[in-house]
Order: sequence, then C-alpha cells, then structure tokens
Amino acid sequence: MRVDLFDFNLPTERIALRPHNPRDEAKLLYIPPSGPFENHVVLDLVDFLNPGDALVFNDTKVIPAELSGTRVRGDIRANIHFNLHKREDLSVWRAFARPAKKVQIGDLLEFGDTLTAKIEEKGDAGEVTLRFDCSGPALDRAIAEVGSIPLPPYIASKRPEDEQDLTDYQTIYAREEGAVAAPTAGLHFTDRLFNRLQIKGVERHFATLHVGAGTFLPVKADDTDDHKMHAEWGEITADLAGKLNAVNARGNRIIAVGTTSLRLLESATDPDGTIKPFCGDTDIFITPGYQFRAIDGLMTNFHLPKSTLFMLVSAIMGQDRMQAAYAHAIENKYSFYSYGDSSLLLRPKKG
Repeated sequence: MRVDLFDFNLPTERIALRPHNPRDEAKLLYIPPSGPFENHVVLDLVDFLNPGDALVFNDTKVIPAELSGTRVRGDIRANIHFNLHKREDLSVWRAFARPAKKVQIGDLLEFGDTLTAKIEEKGDAGEVTLRFDCSGPALDRAIAEVGSIPLPPYIASKRPEDEQDLTDYQTIYAREEGAVAAPTAGLHFTDRLFNRLQIKGVERHFATLHVGAGTFLPVKADDTDDHKMHAEWGEITADLAGKLNAVNARGNRIIAVGTTSLRLLESATDPDGTIKPFCGDTDIFITPGYQFRAIDGLMTNFHLPKSTLFMLVSAIMGQDRMQAAYAHAIENKYSFYSYGDSSLLLRPKKG
C-alpha cells in the first residue's frame, strides 16, 4: 500500500510535551466501528468493559538507553551519541549512532570514566553493534550510571530530559527492564483506575515486550511492502496464554493496552485464535487487510502521520474511519504522541 495514504496534517501545538496530570484524567476518544465518536476521559474506560473482559498490559521497564560518549581513534577524539535499541547478549547491544558517519568498525568508545565499548558491526541507517567491556548486571548498572531516559525525538527536539521524566515516562506497573521506549498507552493507568477495573470484574494481565528505538523510525519507503520493521524481544508465558484462551472460551473480550501488547499477542496467536506461549523476537508489521487473531480492541495514544502505528490502527478500524477519528481529535484539541491523550478502538467480538 502507498505510505502517503496514511498521511494527515497535525498542528505542532497538538504534540504533548508533558503528560496530563493526573494521568487518568487525560482525554479518551471512543472510536466504535461506526456511528459518532465519543469524547471521554481515561477514567471512563471501565464503562466500556464488561465483567470478565481482559486488559493485557506490557510490563516492560524503560532503561536509560541514551548514551553520550567519546569515540577514540588514535589521538583523534570525537563526541558521539547512541540510542540502545536491542540487547543481543549479556555484553552486546544494537544501537543507533549519531552522527553515524563518525564511527567505524573497531572504534573504541568511552562513556564517562567507567564504561567502554567497541563497534563490532555497522549497518544501514546508522545502526551499529556495540560490545561493552562488562556484561550482565554489571553492564546494567554502568548504563544506569551514564545513560539518560531516551525521550522520543518529537519531545527531545523541543526540550531536554529532566528529573520529572524519570517518573512520567514509566508505567506504574513497569517491572521487566529492557525497553528503550515506554509502552505509552499504559502511562494513563493509576492505582485509582486499577481499583475501578477490579471492582468491575475486569481482568488485568501482563506480558513483556521490550520496546526498541525502531518504534520512532520514520517510514522512508513509498510502499509498505518495502518497509522493514526492527525486531523486538517479547514473552507470553504458558500461564498467561492459558488465562487468555479462557477469556475467549467464555465469550469475553481481550483488549490490548498499547500497540506493543497487541503486536506481541498477534505474534503468539494461531490462525484459529489459540494463543500460544511465546518467547523470542517479533517483527510483525500490521497494515490494512491484516486478519486479527487475538484482540477485540485496543487502547492507544494518537500516532504520527505515515507511521507504522497509524497503519496498525487503520488495520483495526479502516483507513477512512481512522482518518475521520484523527480529524475529530485534532478539531477537539486532543494531545498527540507519547505524552498525549488516548483512544479506545473496539471491534465486534471475534467469532
């Protein structure tokens, strides 16, 4: 499909630089398959759910994956920045280098006084492979000391990261360290909202997908067939798969909180709708025409024009429907992107 079919005009003032406070009072746009759109707040989410429905959250935890260091090549030194985006083993990370033209295979890199690395590989679009001088928990501690929270570029270009982002850019249920970007739909959830969901009888389940920096990469191809997704590591346990299959068996709905949860669920589901245990990489790319297997709905923030995520929501509700919904959101002054407002997309129940 042509990428320009997913374009739209977004005024810059609609890009949120800080989250709504309190989180659960951000706007929520209900997008049904047909009929009028409805303006709500996130706390109203419980009103759209039935006892026995299940929300699936991504419990990944953002690490300080923005590294600034020095490239050392003989007596020549140069400042260089990296965004870690995927761990390969205990001492190796893939990363995006800025500026990439300043680095070569074999270069020594220094990050502060405590951490060094070498460039083992250099690929397209500024991607490199870094082998660090320590591994495992020691490497995690070193990265935590020298790194900073990698805010999305559309926020970082407007203001620097600060102490408030350490809390704002993390879900309250973040547990498994490894993400370099937040699963931002989950940023709206609070203990107050969780309590309301529990009273309603809505199940809460947690899977893990370590969000990579590739989520921010623009689609440079003119056709979706020519775009390559970056792989991300995720896991759905056998216990979780069994519980979600039970939700389906009794006729309740599975609703993904965030596109990362959705992509992981769809990667783990057979054509007949059976969710299987999953552990490994996924590079699933969902565009209109995709036949959903796992989910009945999605709660998600508002995405960039011509992004893979706007293509994904268009696959759920249809291109024309989502273009109309986003036009409604802009007209009604919804905030967009990671710190922005939310939307709820509900499909007819599977089967």
